[in-house]
Amino acid sequence: MGLKRRLIIMNFLQFFIWGSWLLTVGAYWFQNKNWSGTDFGAIFSTMGLASLFMPAIAGIIADRWVNAERLYGIFHISGAVLLSLIPAIDNPDTFFWILLLTMMFYMPTLALAITVAYSSMKNSGMDIIKDYPPVRVWGTIGFIVALWVVSLLGFETSPMQFYVAAGASMVLGLYAFTLPKCPPLARGHKKKLTEELGLNAFRLFKSTKMALFFIFAMLLGGALQLTNAYGDTFLHDFAKIPEYKDLIAVRYPAIIMSVSQISETLFILTIPFFLKKFGIKKVMLMSMVAWVLRFGLFGTGNPAEGLWMIILSCIIYGMAFDFFNISGSLFVETQSTPDIRASAQGLFMMMTNGFGAFLGSRISGIVIDKYYTLEGGAFDWQGIWFAFAGYALVVAILFALLFRHKHVPEETANISH
Repeated sequence: MGLKRRLIIMNFLQFFIWGSWLLTVGAYWFQNKNWSGTDFGAIFSTMGLASLFMPAIAGIIADRWVNAERLYGIFHISGAVLLSLIPAIDNPDTFFWILLLTMMFYMPTLALAITVAYSSMKNSGMDIIKDYPPVRVWGTIGFIVALWVVSLLGFETSPMQFYVAAGASMVLGLYAFTLPKCPPLARGHKKKLTEELGLNAFRLFKSTKMALFFIFAMLLGGALQLTNAYGDTFLHDFAKIPEYKDLIAVRYPAIIMSVSQISETLFILTIPFFLKKFGIKKVMLMSMVAWVLRFGLFGTGNPAEGLWMIILSCIIYGMAFDFFNISGSLFVETQSTPDIRASAQGLFMMMTNGFGAFLGSRISGIVIDKYYTLEGGAFDWQGIWFAFAGYALVVAILFALLFRHKHVPEETANISH
C-alpha cells in the first residue's frame, strides 16, 4: 500500500474517533442522563485542560525517547480502553475524570499524527505543502462519516457512540505500529526546559499587538466549542414539541450538524483569495462576524420552516472556524522569529483550544444553568444562542477597535515561500 493511502487511513480514523462522540455527547448528557449544564460545561472543558500540557509532554517524549508512531499507537490504545469504560459511568464526577484521562491521551495524537505524516512524507521525498492537504482532508471526511454512522444507527443519545469511538481508537492504535518509523531526533541534544515546553514563545507578549492577538484568540476560543457542545441536543429538544418530533432534522441532528464540517473543507480553499484581497485582520474580523451569525441563526431557526436558517448557520461555521484558526496561525507565522515559530504556534493553540476552550465550556455551563434553565429543567434555547451571539459581537467590536495591524500583501505572499 502506498504511503499516501496509509496516511489517509490514519487521518480518517483519527477524526472518526472524535466525530463519533464530540457533537453527540451533549445529546447523551441532557437527553439520556439529564445531568446539569454546569457539570456538562466541565465535561467539555476536558479538551481545554488536556491541551494545556499534554501535547508538549508528548512532543518531548517523541523527540527524545519513543518513536512518534509507537507513542501514537500507545495513546490510541489507552484511549480505546478509557472510552469503553464511559457507558458504565452513572455519575457526572466520574464521567469528568474518565473523559479528562481520555482527552489526555487523545489531544496529543492530533500533533503526533502531523509529526508522523510530515516525517514519513519528507523521508519519501514528497512535497508536504502540495501533498499533505489532500491527505488531511480525509480527516474531516472521517469526522463527517462518524456523525452519519452514529446518527443513522440511532446512537446519538445512546452510550453505544462511545463503543464506536473505542473500536475505531483500538483499530488505529494497532494500525499505528505498521506506519513508517519516526525515531526520536533530539536524543542526545540538550535544551532548556523552557524551550522543551515551548515557554520561550511567551516573549511575544512583550509586543502589545501580539498580546492583544493572543487575548482575542483566547476569547474567541471560548466560542469555538459552543455549537459542538450544544448544537446536537438543541435539535433533539424539538422532539418534545409534537409538530417537530418526526422531522428529519430532529430525528438525525448529527447529519444536519455535519454540514458544518462539509462547509469547513470548502472554506479552506477560499482562504488564499481572502487573505490576499483583505489582509489578516479583516479576515479574522469576518470570522468573528460569522460567529455572530452562526449563533444568531440558531436562535431564530427551527427544524420546519426555519430549517434553512439552521443549514445556513452550519454553512457559515466553515468561515467562522477556518478564517480565524488558519489566518490566525499564518499571522503568528509572520510575527515570530524562526527559532520560536513552532513554540509560537503551540502558544496560539494553547490560547484557543486550551485556555479559551476551558473557560468557554465552564462559564457557558454555569450561565446556562443560572439564567437559561426553565422550570422542569427545559432550556431557553433562543436565549442561549442570542447570549452566545451577543458575546461574539462584543468580541468582534473590541477586536475591530483595539487590534492594530496594517495589511501588507507581501507578508502573506511570503508565507508560502
